[in-house]
Amino acid sequence: MAKSEIARSFRDKYGMEIPTKKLARMMKEAHPLLFLNVEDARSALRYIEGKSGSASVKKIAKKQKYYMEAPRPYNPYSLPPSEEKEYVPHVIEGPQRIAALFDIHCPYHSIEALTAALEWLKAQEPTIVVIGGDFFDFYGLSRFLKDPDKRSPAEEIRTGIELLKAIYVALKPKNGLVFKMGNHDERFEHFLWQKMGEMAGLQDLEELKEITLENILRKRLGYDFPLAFVGDKRIIKAGNLNITHGHEFPSGISSPVNIARGLYLRAKANTICGHHHKTSGHSETNINDEMIVTHSIGCLCELNPLYMPINSWNHGVALIELPEDGQAYVHNKRIKNGRIV
Repeated sequence: MAKSEIARSFRDKYGMEIPTKKLARMMKEAHPLLFLNVEDARSALRYIEGKSGSASVKKIAKKQKYYMEAPRPYNPYSLPPSEEKEYVPHVIEGPQRIAALFDIHCPYHSIEALTAALEWLKAQEPTIVVIGGDFFDFYGLSRFLKDPDKRSPAEEIRTGIELLKAIYVALKPKNGLVFKMGNHDERFEHFLWQKMGEMAGLQDLEELKEITLENILRKRLGYDFPLAFVGDKRIIKAGNLNITHGHEFPSGISSPVNIARGLYLRAKANTICGHHHKTSGHSETNINDEMIVTHSIGCLCELNPLYMPINSWNHGVALIELPEDGQAYVHNKRIKNGRIV
């Protein structure tokens, strides 16, 4: 599909009110292999909107419903520039069959549980894989007392690269992988932010800012590896389903009944999360007779780590069916002794 056709389909779906730059980000997230960057997606939108600068393009665009006059910046009171950022979700367009893998915590992943998950998912023929957060553990970068014999962050990243490639080879998703940051993944950049403060004033500080987990993964995996990266606690929108890690809610989602019920009380919409390493589900019907379903997904890491050997965790995996109409359905599975149950 041509870039301009994608631009028209997104304008049709989300309307003319959504800002061009915001819609461009959504297009880039939904089609990471088609658009080189957000500006490339924005150019496709500007083309159909008649903002590309060419008189002939503008003349043609005026005849289309997508035509938009470029507005002047609205700041009548000359307010100073703002550092405000847009909170834009990552969008996965249907139809898709989404393999959802949460809380792998590499290099403390469970080979037995991951093997069972990949075997089951392979039979489901997923078209895209979502790594739902905490792919890495980054034990050595935590704020807690650390065992010096544990692996270093550099070793964790090397193992993680091998594991990402193995997942891709096993499932062969035609639309690639989506890597969403969890709280353990964020340890890497939080550590760098803490240390960079001590180096403020250095002329080369801008180069240090390029040391991000995303840049390291892209360089190590190869820039042609089909990976979309979701950071800044952004959610993933898959039709009517919100995919979160679980740490996006500042006060947590613990519940006396189960994790999924706590998620419902925070999100009030169809949502899944990981983070809590436990499989659960909850559903409620609202006054408009609309059913809202929430899920928590089990983990794929060791179940009895030294810091919390006694817990109620379980292994798990999910497949999300996302038809073209956007009504997502979640198959939330537990894994016990290397078998899907």
